[in-house]
Amino acid sequence: MFGSPANRANAYAQVAVETGVSTADPHKLILMLFDGALLQVRTAGISMQSGDIPAKGMAISKAIEIIINGLKVSLDTEAGGELADRLSALYDYMSERLLYANLHNNPAALKEVSELIVTLREAWASISDQAQSVAA
Repeated sequence: MFGSPANRANAYAQVAVETGVSTADPHKLILMLFDGALLQVRTAGISMQSGDIPAKGMAISKAIEIIINGLKVSLDTEAGGELADRLSALYDYMSERLLYANLHNNPAALKEVSELIVTLREAWASISDQAQSVAA
């Protein structure tokens, strides 16, 4: 009646994500973008190891989409100045490395991007934590 357990689980996960997005503050939304990009890069790595080329390509495409059309477009170049410009260039670099990883089945490039995302996420989380403690 309600489909397979996997379909029900996916529907529940989609509702959870949509609810999280609709109630998140801007700092939380950026963290969610980092988490989504990281998930897709890790999915690409697993797919690469197992030889699932279509899944690898799809995960890398999603990661690039999140990085370019989520993280990069959210940069405020006027307020962020040089830092925003450097982050923009880093997001472009990450996308290029993901394309390279896809074309050459290169797990090292995926690992490099994954590490960059983790570092940026940690920095963003600490900024968010500091902002919340100042506001309190």
